[in-house]
Amino acid sequence: MSLNYYVYALKDPRSKPAKIFYIGKGTGSRKSDHVTKVDETRKGIFIQSILDSGHIPIISVLVNNISEEQALKIELELISSIGTIDNDGSLYNLVIPKSIKRKFDDNVIVPLGSLEKAQLGLQLLKDSILAIAEENPDGVTNSDCAHYLGLQSDNEGKQQDYLTYSILGLLIKEGALVSSKVGNRRKYKKV
Repeated sequence: MSLNYYVYALKDPRSKPAKIFYIGKGTGSRKSDHVTKVDETRKGIFIQSILDSGHIPIISVLVNNISEEQALKIELELISSIGTIDNDGSLYNLVIPKSIKRKFDDNVIVPLGSLEKAQLGLQLLKDSILAIAEENPDGVTNSDCAHYLGLQSDNEGKQQDYLTYSILGLLIKEGALVSSKVGNRRKYKKV
């Protein structure tokens, strides 16, 4: 088991004490990549505002020398505990897709942190499907993704792999994959 993962926090040095605005996990230079390769996400925009003010985000490694599974669990618990700006927390982690419009039913109770856990899990599934698509430049099918990721379903003896099909659809909508018809099957390729 590889124990080269860590969990880290990015903090805003403009407030005293410095306020955590992002929780992540990674290996190698992952923790500093956010500052050296600023992206266009809301976290990236926030980092750029810190840099523009003449400051540098503080990077704190919270836990070191752990497995990826341990890192995922700790990251998940911290994000669930602190909360994102979407649910009155302080984190700029993007765990709730902006494109999803939800109609809420007052009769359904959603425990605190459940949405964040689901979105983190969804992100891991997306990353796995994108990795498979990248390794197969001729494209992959929904069936390939379901089979090789162990996500095949069995609904009363009928194979209905809707989970991977939904994730493929989200990746197309996000512009990460394109699909095309090959014979009687649909293939998905990384953009």
